[in-house]
Amino acid sequence: MSTYNEAARPRVTTARLQAMKAAGEKIACITSYDYTMSRLVDAAGVDFILVGDSAANVMMGYDTTLPITLDDMITYAKGAVRGAEHAMVVVDLPFGYYQGCPELALKSAVRIMKETGAAAVKMEGGREIRESIERVLSAGIPVCGHLGLTPQSVNKFGGYGVRAKGDAEAARLLEDAAMLEEIGCYAVVLEKIPQELAAKVTAALTVPTIGIGAGSVTDGQILVVQDMLGMNEGFKPKFMRHFGQIGQAIKDAIGSYVGEVKAVTFPSDTEHY
Repeated sequence: MSTYNEAARPRVTTARLQAMKAAGEKIACITSYDYTMSRLVDAAGVDFILVGDSAANVMMGYDTTLPITLDDMITYAKGAVRGAEHAMVVVDLPFGYYQGCPELALKSAVRIMKETGAAAVKMEGGREIRESIERVLSAGIPVCGHLGLTPQSVNKFGGYGVRAKGDAEAARLLEDAAMLEEIGCYAVVLEKIPQELAAKVTAALTVPTIGIGAGSVTDGQILVVQDMLGMNEGFKPKFMRHFGQIGQAIKDAIGSYVGEVKAVTFPSDTEHY
């Protein structure tokens, strides 16, 4: 049973996340793409909700995150923001809306902030997108960085394997993490990198690190909500823990409904007007 006290919790901000790192309090993050799920995860005590471009996979059925559009992200984010009373809501800038064009990055981020009410955006990459990040930051929009496995670069990497296992890539990641903090990112997601490297990055930065597949050494953790609830059957990478089997529960419930409809036991004599 959860011991979380919802009434005692203020709205989470970038300053609050910084204070949590300083105090050694771990940051619990999760994805959400709609109002109903956001209400549930927010009430459960999540600090940071990411409206991730992973919606392309779990909500739209694509194999990669690349096809999702800015309009799609805004639609998902509108509902997620309305459902969150306490958690900070952050929205991914999707592929093609910031790489190589700082002005497009700013326009995309402004649209997200104005149309959804989100608190920040997230951008994948290091030095290669520095100008785009700086342009967004110049407008007063908080940016969360993202290093390691960056799914928008899946075709460049040739898959979703662990990143920065070699010395050269690890050194570059450390440099990029320092650069992201220096230019003003309030946090950095570290995805699928060796735990030893994640520990070095976390120790080197004063801003929080949020890990996924990077071990327990980061300042926080994030998972895709459908994955950790067991709704995405057959998907269980090494870093994934199923905290529930909601997928099977949904199938059981819908199966019961179908059976009762066909048996004419639903609605009953009392379940009508």
